[in-house]
Amino acid sequence: MPYLVRQDHLAPPVTAPIPVNPSLPRACVIGAGSSGLAAAKALYQAHVPFDCFERGSVVGGNWVYDNPNGVSACYETLEINTSGPRMAFSDFPMPPDYPPYARHDQVAAYFNAYVDHFGFRDRITFHTTVTDVSPGPGGTWLVSTTGPDGDHVREYDAVLVANGHHWDPRWPDPAYPGVFDGEQIHAHDYRSGAQLAGRDVVVVGSGNSALDIAVEAGKVARSANLSQRRGQWVLRKFALGRPADQVVLPGWLPWWATAARLRVGALLSGNVAKLGLPQPHHAPGQSHPVQSEGIREALRSGRVTPRPAIERLDGDHVVFADGARVPADLIVWATGYRVSFPFLDPSLVAAKDNDLPLWKRTIHPDLPGLYFIGLVQPVGAVMPLAQAQGEWVAQLLIGRYAPPPDAEVRRQMRADHERNKRQFYSSVRHTMEVDFDHYLWDLRRELRRGFDRARAQVRAGRAHRP
Repeated sequence: MPYLVRQDHLAPPVTAPIPVNPSLPRACVIGAGSSGLAAAKALYQAHVPFDCFERGSVVGGNWVYDNPNGVSACYETLEINTSGPRMAFSDFPMPPDYPPYARHDQVAAYFNAYVDHFGFRDRITFHTTVTDVSPGPGGTWLVSTTGPDGDHVREYDAVLVANGHHWDPRWPDPAYPGVFDGEQIHAHDYRSGAQLAGRDVVVVGSGNSALDIAVEAGKVARSANLSQRRGQWVLRKFALGRPADQVVLPGWLPWWATAARLRVGALLSGNVAKLGLPQPHHAPGQSHPVQSEGIREALRSGRVTPRPAIERLDGDHVVFADGARVPADLIVWATGYRVSFPFLDPSLVAAKDNDLPLWKRTIHPDLPGLYFIGLVQPVGAVMPLAQAQGEWVAQLLIGRYAPPPDAEVRRQMRADHERNKRQFYSSVRHTMEVDFDHYLWDLRRELRRGFDRARAQVRAGRAHRP
């Protein structure tokens, strides 16, 4: 696997500036987070003329603490849940002196080094917000932006949407009954333990952020309660002294192989239900993995008290389904995010309950020229997948890759969507789930097939139009 190869990533840029080929389709990348950077770099190296618009002043998106773009959910203790070698782009490993699970500031520095190493920072327009993306004449797309130099509408042959899916907070809907006199925040607004210090805190949720916040509350809050409606298998980040995710499986193996690996990880980690959290009603591998090194000790020590679902809010107390009633002046709702595209008309693209079927999680067959980068929830890190998606789209735009017939695209899309619904329990959290190794293997296989189709079309005298 190329993701386990290390090299000196701090060398000078690997290439001289790459010229644009004006005869190629013109593209737009929305966002300069990890997925947008992967897409921009792929287009840059393919000589595709493109603009990348970023509403903030820096690259790195969700990994930048207090990002000026105003939508980062990064908090002080955040670190990656996938080990560095598995998270890094294939052609730009993380520094060898990084810890196995890098801190957010190290990840942000890595993305900055990535941009400068490949030399495409000048292709990113900062302080610019995309306000609308609409179909244009002749199969093009019209992109409206607002920024320091005013409002503009530009025409593109392709738009690569990389605005992320961890920025639009999803609150409980419907809201829990009762009235709460204290403060309520979403995990998206959490930054540090200073917000929890000396308070009676209830954290609601069972994902990685919920556990991280609960562990911190256990250190600094007057009281800390963790409320979960549904149990999860909580994996440790290390197994037998090494990062647990560095057991690499052949990509051609079906999902059961990854599920078996997760079951072993759950067995080695131990069931947190023994410490008072809800017993999971699904097998390991039937949900997105949750990892925490600190939650077990926080529960054992009594610094964090496990609670079931909330029944109602009652002034300065929270009442739980088992009848327990605890004082609270802060509720942190770690209840996930909505998939949304504020610049796209809902009549074009709408993710109902976060469900937006796409071919290979990238292409909407009804919207040619519109591509989604990083709109995946992998068992692993999104960065190498976004890299693969960006390179795939770049090859399509320069004409080296040709897709299969529309009927085959739709058949594959339906089959993949139905398979995912069978593999994972039904929730808004699992609408974009993919298996890291299998996804990369499958996309490489499709790319090879598309190269063959494109060559056959050239031989037959049929030019492919992206």
